[in-house]
Amino acid sequence: MIKRYYIPVLLLLLISITNINGAKGQSHITVDGYTVLPVTILNGDTLPNVLIQEVAVFPKRIFRSNREYRQYQRMIRNLKIVYPYAKLAQQKLSDMDAHLKTLKTEKERKDYINKAEKELRAEFEPKLVKLTISQGRLLIKLIDRQAGKTTYQVLRELKGSAPAFFWQTVARVFGSNLKSEFDTEGEDKMLNELIVLYEHGQL
Repeated sequence: MIKRYYIPVLLLLLISITNINGAKGQSHITVDGYTVLPVTILNGDTLPNVLIQEVAVFPKRIFRSNREYRQYQRMIRNLKIVYPYAKLAQQKLSDMDAHLKTLKTEKERKDYINKAEKELRAEFEPKLVKLTISQGRLLIKLIDRQAGKTTYQVLRELKGSAPAFFWQTVARVFGSNLKSEFDTEGEDKMLNELIVLYEHGQL
């Protein structure tokens, strides 16, 4: 068992020493004009600089029934469909917030928000209306996780309290809640683990 892990552990140790202590010079091994591998010269020794991809590790999940396992697989499928939209929403909100800060009058803000809303609806509405109810609920939670604010808060800040209240009422009719928050350590703990695995390319 020790021999099995010796080589990767040794490589990690060498890389750590290189990063901590620094090097006298950094170079590359070149063969026939091609760069093969970045290296660091340390005390006369040539050490490879290898970027090891971070791996997320969680305890093995045990399912009490086939139904529970199917729900788990369904959550993974929904996450893969919805997560890109949540990331995009995060970026769009960040861009909008930055631009809104440059506007001086309330009219400029309203015109910009209305224009942005029309562009977003034209681009994404045909895709979003195809989401299932469970995928829509998941998206609401992911927006809170990614943006740090609920969908209701986003609507209230951009469109005002009345539109936010209206869409919250509509969402309630369909069994959703725009005020849903992402609970990392509570009911959304398993979902959060799946998101971390997805972000690391492990799903």
